[in-house]
Amino acid sequence: MTDPGESGPVGTGPAGSADAESSDAEAAGATTGAGAGSGPETPADVATLADRIVEEVEDVIVGKRDAVEHVLVTVLARGHLLVEDVPGVGKTTLAKSVARSIDGSFKRVQFTPDLLPSDVTGVNVFNRRTDEFDFQPGPVFANVVLGDEINRAPPKTQSALLEAMEENQVTTDGTTRELPDPFCVIATQNDVEPGQTYELPVAEVDRFTKKIRLGYPDTEEEAAILGRLTGDHPVDSVEPVATIADVRAARRVVGEVEASEAVREYVARLAVFTRRNAKLGASPRGSLALIRASQARAALDGRGYVIPDDVQTEAPTVLSHRVRTESGGTDGADVVSDALDRIRVE
Repeated sequence: MTDPGESGPVGTGPAGSADAESSDAEAAGATTGAGAGSGPETPADVATLADRIVEEVEDVIVGKRDAVEHVLVTVLARGHLLVEDVPGVGKTTLAKSVARSIDGSFKRVQFTPDLLPSDVTGVNVFNRRTDEFDFQPGPVFANVVLGDEINRAPPKTQSALLEAMEENQVTTDGTTRELPDPFCVIATQNDVEPGQTYELPVAEVDRFTKKIRLGYPDTEEEAAILGRLTGDHPVDSVEPVATIADVRAARRVVGEVEASEAVREYVARLAVFTRRNAKLGASPRGSLALIRASQARAALDGRGYVIPDDVQTEAPTVLSHRVRTESGGTDGADVVSDALDRIRVE
């Protein structure tokens, strides 16, 4: 587990507050980055880039290649990731390692019951020298934002992320500010203390492109982890193997991956099935997220077109958390699995 005050290349301010040297200019600089036109130009280039990132992060996140790929798919699909698992399995390490591997800024917000929305988005502070209000950016102004134990904060604070996750911007005191590009929220929550946590609002859950679990390592993997923790923190060994400009270019390539009419109809039929067989089914936002995730998955395989296997690979982690059953449960995995079994591409 990392310290609440740690962050990536942009600074070391405390969680829930902006870095002392943060400014609007810094946030704007994070948005511009290197010039356009550099980086991957084809799906094969994206696959090569992804392999570099996965190999670098795998040196730290032992035995979790699938999890690293889930993060990459989320980033390339311009989305956000919810990681639900027990404490201590590497959720924070995963988020920070990916941020370092793409040379991106990283901020952590430790969600607590007393956290305020302004602690996340930022606040205007009166400057006595200028008799004006200066905006102090919150930790949401970063390429990768870790929302640690997000379900420990009340819904009002959780909702501070809604605009950021949907529109890549935040509005404070009537002023709207753009967030860095790329911008990805990786939120964690544990499911072992239900009496001490808040349920995430449906609107927020729907904004997470994917929801995954890491799970415990097996004996061999855990022994390898223990062997790597005898010195410095393993995250410190992660080197940038890509740039923010590379990620932007890869996103453009992913956006051009072809999803045929048959694939689009397949996704729509899956979504409609969940609505007919659950109290709350996948939304149109969920359908769009599945298309984008499938495009990213195709690019990771070096293909410029989506195949049904891509959709079937991504559907469980993209749709399940959006589905609520008639019994009131939040696990829609069975409904999504049933949809995949029954519906075929026509």
